Amino acid sequence: MSKFSVLMCLVCVCFHARAQSSYSVNVLQHEMPIDGLWDKPEWNNVPTLSIKNRMGDEPRFQPLTEAKVKYDAANLYVIFRVRDKFVKSVVTQYNGNVSGDSCVEFFFSPDVNEPLQYFNLEVNAGGTPLIFFIENPWSKYIRLPDEAIAQIEIAHSLPAVVDPEIKEDVTWTVEYRIPLEMLRKFSRITTPAKGVTWRANFYKTGSETSNPHYYTWAPVVNPVPNFHLPEYFGKITFN
Repeated sequence: MSKFSVLMCLVCVCFHARAQSSYSVNVLQHEMPIDGLWDKPEWNNVPTLSIKNRMGDEPRFQPLTEAKVKYDAANLYVIFRVRDKFVKSVVTQYNGNVSGDSCVEFFFSPDVNEPLQYFNLEVNAGGTPLIFFIENPWSKYIRLPDEAIAQIEIAHSLPAVVDPEIKEDVTWTVEYRIPLEMLRKFSRITTPAKGVTWRANFYKTGSETSNPHYYTWAPVVNPVPNFHLPEYFGKITFN
C-alpha cells in the first residue's frame, strides 16, 4: 500500500470516529444527591457510553468502563462505573498525578466557538481530582486553584487511599457535580440547553498501576497514548 493510501485510510478512520462518537445529555428535572450510586433512580433510563477504545499496548486486563451525563441550568453531572482489577489510588492532593492511579477522566470544550480549548477533569478511584483549563496543550494552561476545585462535589465508592493494590475483580464508581459558574471564571461557557453541542472525550487510565492502560470513548488515532488531542473529541448534545 502506498503512503498516500495509508494516509487516506487514516483520514477515513478519523472521520468515521468523529462522526460516530456522539452522546445525548438529558436534563435533570429535580435535585440529585451526589453519592456515587450508579443504580439510583435519577440515572435510570439515561444513555450509557462505553470507554473501550484502546491506545497503546494491550494490557493484561481490560477494565469495563461506563459513564453517564446529565445537566441542569447550573451544573453538569457525571458518573463513572468501572469493573476493574489491579486498582491503586494513592494521590490525595488536588492537581496531583492522579492519572498514575486508577483514574477516570472527562475532557470537555464548553465554548462552542473554541473547540480546541478545554477543561481536563481527572479523578482517581479515591475521589481526588485534577482539573486544568487548556488553551494550548503544549504551552498555555491554567491549573485551577484549590478553592475552585473544592466546589466540585465528588462521591466515590472506594476509600480515599487504595494501597496495596486490589488485584482481584472490583467494581468502583466516581460521581460528581460541576458548577458552571465556577467554570466561567476560567473560560467562556456556552450554556447547556436543548440543541447545544459541546466537544468532549472520556478516558480510563492507570498508567502507574501494575496494569498500565489507556482507553477512550471517542477513538484517538495516535502512535502513542495521548489524551490531549481535542481534534478527536466526540460530541455531547444537550436535550
